[in-house]
Amino acid sequence: MQRPLRKIIFPAAGLGTRFLPATKASPKEMLTIVDKPLIQYGVEEALASGMDEIIMITGRGKRAIEDHFDISAELEDNLKKAGKEKIYEQVSKIAHMANIAYVRQRQSLGLGHAVRCAAHWVDNACFGVSLADELIVSETPAMQQLRRIHEETGASVIGLMEVPHESVSRYGIVDAEQESHLLRLRHLVEKPQPEHAPSNLAIIGRYIFTPRLMELLEDTPRGIQGEIQLTDAIDRLAQEEPVYGVRIDGRRFDAGNPLGFLMANIALGLIHPEIGSDLAGFIRHTLEKKSE
Repeated sequence: MQRPLRKIIFPAAGLGTRFLPATKASPKEMLTIVDKPLIQYGVEEALASGMDEIIMITGRGKRAIEDHFDISAELEDNLKKAGKEKIYEQVSKIAHMANIAYVRQRQSLGLGHAVRCAAHWVDNACFGVSLADELIVSETPAMQQLRRIHEETGASVIGLMEVPHESVSRYGIVDAEQESHLLRLRHLVEKPQPEHAPSNLAIIGRYIFTPRLMELLEDTPRGIQGEIQLTDAIDRLAQEEPVYGVRIDGRRFDAGNPLGFLMANIALGLIHPEIGSDLAGFIRHTLEKKSE
């Protein structure tokens, strides 16, 4: 009998070079969108989707992630004594929201290698993978949208979105066919040139895999820049067993680059109950001044 889907991997060992010098001493996963770090949005989405066994793949200089999800007794005590109950409850909740295991990726050998680092903790079970810098705002959590198809089929499921044809070289792109009400993936290509792309359906950072994916990662050859590409292993998996795609219903921000990060802050800031109206007023005033 298949075990319930509870495990999810967060690859968080990257160097964050697109945000230098901001990420020289601070992990990009700890950059804040309004009032929470990126990684917390990802963990909260996972928990809302029933995945409460978190496996965080970290590297050198990522200690801040562990500290964020740890108990901060001195801070919590000071907040309590100061009568700041609301913020105390928010801070205290973070340390108790999930069981998190931390695994060190000692070499930067690509996303596929990062996922493979968690093989021991996955222990031959189905598992999710979430890229925290791909922030998805949706009524139904993105991982839950994938989970529904996984529970229906027992198969691997990949999150997808349509991108402009001229932008396909920035993504992993899929060749898919309609199978009843499902979208079955036939072939995946990492960052193809537009003239060679099989579609404009791009892989975004949400996945659910059967245990077979871990086995395939063991002997997936290194590709571009000597890295083990997750897309290559998924392509091999799709030749052996069904792999389905889900067009994610939601708004996706590539918060791993400065423009996407700013756009995410504006979008979530505008709907924030405490600062939304003031931010909207500031934006209107700024645009009016610019047009003068």
